[in-house]
Amino acid sequence: MQARPQARTGANRLAVLPHDFIWGASTSSYQIEGGAREGGRGMSIWDTHCRETGRISGGHTGDAACDHYHRYAEDVELMRRLGMRAYRFSVAWPRVLPRGMGKINETGLDFYDRLIDELLDSGIEPWLCLYHWDLPQALDDLGGWTNRDSAGWFADYAALLARRYGDRVRRFATFNEPSVFVLFGYGFGWNAPGVADRSAYFRAMHHVNLAHGRAVDVLRSLAPSASIGAIHNRQKCLPSSSSPEDAHAAALLDQHWNRAFPDAQILGHYPPDLAEAVESWTRPGDIAQICRPIDWFGLNHYAPIYGKATVAPLGFAWGDAPGGIERTDIGWPIHAAAFRDELAGTAVRYRLPIYVLENGYGGREQPDAEGRIDDRRRIDYLDAYIGAMAEAVALGADIRGYFVWSLLDNFEWGSGYNHRFGIVYVDFDSQRRIPKASAEWYAALIRASAGGPPRGEEP
Repeated sequence: MQARPQARTGANRLAVLPHDFIWGASTSSYQIEGGAREGGRGMSIWDTHCRETGRISGGHTGDAACDHYHRYAEDVELMRRLGMRAYRFSVAWPRVLPRGMGKINETGLDFYDRLIDELLDSGIEPWLCLYHWDLPQALDDLGGWTNRDSAGWFADYAALLARRYGDRVRRFATFNEPSVFVLFGYGFGWNAPGVADRSAYFRAMHHVNLAHGRAVDVLRSLAPSASIGAIHNRQKCLPSSSSPEDAHAAALLDQHWNRAFPDAQILGHYPPDLAEAVESWTRPGDIAQICRPIDWFGLNHYAPIYGKATVAPLGFAWGDAPGGIERTDIGWPIHAAAFRDELAGTAVRYRLPIYVLENGYGGREQPDAEGRIDDRRRIDYLDAYIGAMAEAVALGADIRGYFVWSLLDNFEWGSGYNHRFGIVYVDFDSQRRIPKASAEWYAALIRASAGGPPRGEEP
């Protein structure tokens, strides 16, 4: 496939990026691995959630997903050919600890040994995320994140991974998007484990924060050379209408969505409208345990989101974007300037180096008659958003890497296999991989960006 010529993001615009800027891709375990009943893997809350009627579009499950469990070497080779320097993946907790604690599954640990070694042999740095939403079902049966003991369960799990992989993995993230899986899983009931309860929501929020702090301490102790962070979504929260009530709802949504976790973990306090609700579950010393020093801020961003006034227990509802704005094929707003502003604002607020660990375009593209996938709208989106990232760097934000979401089309949670975010097309019947035009564009971008200025030097 011929690489599409680079457009607005050309090499001159990326000259602000340092020479050691990291280009990569991200995935998550439940969304790509498959092998759900193989190698001693236990059940996760998403295995359960997918089997509840009406939860997932088309009744899809992650049982097979992209079959990465068997095809990981092929996927690593794809990344190598595209010139990626790093790969952010997550470990499936129930694959290595089928019941979440207790007996270790060596077969599961061996799988990640093979994946990590394959990455290193291919010159690709492994970035290991401990948790991307697939809590072992056995732990959910004990209350999951609403149980304060979950912080200890997670610390023990982190210790297992640090001991096993800390000799080769130098980048660890504790959680991916805690505000999403806690709000959607315990506040709204949309995602696994499907709970909609105000008390459960705030308990889970606090216990996930505690688990983060405990895991950071464990990683520091057992993998002392590791660079440690957490991954948070950051998306501008706008009112669904011009009413004062919707403006208040959007401001409240911002505290829940953008600040509940990084404020507690990095700044040492909860946002003001959440602090009293969380206080019921807070014990002396908790904030100090949560606020542990980390090395970088992982930032995920797709589009602005919208708040709407409601009498529901949390005081806000998920609103619709107004009409007349540009959208992706799956209906998400496109607003690259909002990405620039979130990066710049995050740099000022948290004073940490930033790695963009998810950003991408959701579509529904299919191969043409010749078997090619010309996803030019994804290319235009990535071009605009990467350009906006470069603008944030020019404004002073310390941004050190960009990981596209996602390497592969995959299981997209409630949307099943209907939404495609990959730069590589997956035929889910045959499991054939076909690089899209965006994959070749991204490879060309990586090549063009090589040789930028050393960190701290002007281009």
